[in-house]
Amino acid sequence: MTLYLSRLQLSQSPSVRALDALLNPEAQGPRLDAHHRLIWAAFAKTPDQKRDFLWREDGKGCFFALSACPPVANDLFETDVKAFAPDLHLGDRLEFTLRANATRDRKGKGRVDVVMDVLYDVPKTDRAEQRMGIAQHEGAAWLARQGETAGFHTLRVEVGDYSVAALPDYKGKRQGQPQFGILDLAGVLEVTDPAAFLTKLARGFGRARGFGCGLMLIRRAG
Repeated sequence: MTLYLSRLQLSQSPSVRALDALLNPEAQGPRLDAHHRLIWAAFAKTPDQKRDFLWREDGKGCFFALSACPPVANDLFETDVKAFAPDLHLGDRLEFTLRANATRDRKGKGRVDVVMDVLYDVPKTDRAEQRMGIAQHEGAAWLARQGETAGFHTLRVEVGDYSVAALPDYKGKRQGQPQFGILDLAGVLEVTDPAAFLTKLARGFGRARGFGCGLMLIRRAG
């Protein structure tokens, strides 16, 4: 399978800059929704096309995407597209960054966010203090579990941030609104099964992939 890694930078043309309030809302939920639609505009060729790409925001109007097809030319983006076909071998060490909605199945609760699941058992007065420690422990453990079936072993995992976003298309009351957690992870991994790892890279990690989660960016470890 041929994949493409694209860097998409919002155009600085006056016509696109005039839409900045619509394309980059300040609130996280509306921004995720706007970016979700924006990236679709770069890849959708037909109205009923199924999503065949992963993406993430990199700040200042910049996005990365891994896709089965190159992006469609349009006036919104300046694009830099490269074929993505890393030559990986058993034992290769790679630095990575990953933005993920990490979940697990829990009896009686269904699918739960790994960090929220632990935080709910912590007294509310202590949650702010323990939040990042729990995110570090649970995020690293979740990624290690991913590696067991995805052809890699984690050597170092650091959680740089953990945030909670409201489901962008939810229209009900704020209290009780559906939310999902977003972990920003970085570190070093070792490849144990190159074919399985490349397959997982193409499919993405975790959930909420339509909202900028799941894309792992890699480079050779120095």
